[in-house]
Amino acid sequence: MTLSLNLPRKPGLFITGTDTGVGKTLIAGAIARLLAEQGLRVGVFKPVASGCRRTPQGLVSTDAEFLAACSQADWPLEVVNPLAFEIPAAPITCSRLENRFLDYGRISWAWRQLCEQADAVIVEGIGGAMVPLTEGETVLDLAVEFDLPTLIVARPRLGTINHSLLTIKAVRDAGLPLAGVVISGYNAAQADIAEQTAPDVIAQVGQTTVFAVIDYDPQASVEEGRLGTAALQALSIWDWKALIQC
Repeated sequence: MTLSLNLPRKPGLFITGTDTGVGKTLIAGAIARLLAEQGLRVGVFKPVASGCRRTPQGLVSTDAEFLAACSQADWPLEVVNPLAFEIPAAPITCSRLENRFLDYGRISWAWRQLCEQADAVIVEGIGGAMVPLTEGETVLDLAVEFDLPTLIVARPRLGTINHSLLTIKAVRDAGLPLAGVVISGYNAAQADIAEQTAPDVIAQVGQTTVFAVIDYDPQASVEEGRLGTAALQALSIWDWKALIQC
């Protein structure tokens, strides 16, 4: 479904995943940090978040806090994450159970705030690419409104070829440019033949770039605000400043 939010364009990336819990926030934060270290003012955006904690100031997304810190810019959380739900579920479920509608107007407002001040934007979706926001709209429908190259984050384990290729197809069918794939959470000591060979198969069959296979990093924790070093080191070999212009 077409949302027709008429959003302004900005250089950047839309980061989605093959599933929830695959490391999207960590990868988004690492890329934001690398761009910030190149002198850019990086806008970070988590348009919809669920599983947020309740505070005296309202619902707060841990992912949004992490992204804001990684950007090294003083973005208000209500701009980084305009729609926050308390229940840890898909937005369509949260909206029904919390009796709140999905306010695209608020997303549009926050996006425009970012675009006015940022040189580039890193947008993180919620869950996987086909997670329903409403009965008629998915994460990819919202991604189309930002019109950014899409980076897919995948897990390393058996089954990731299927999940990755399905997500690649969904992104391309939506008419979005595919930036490539990042595999996150790899453990070389425990990897079997399926995990060892999956990145090459995804790149070949999906006709795309696998930017990095990022090792599991015990020092990294979105919940505790620690970026760690594995993602930064693995992704730093790429010129993200050039890549976000595509």
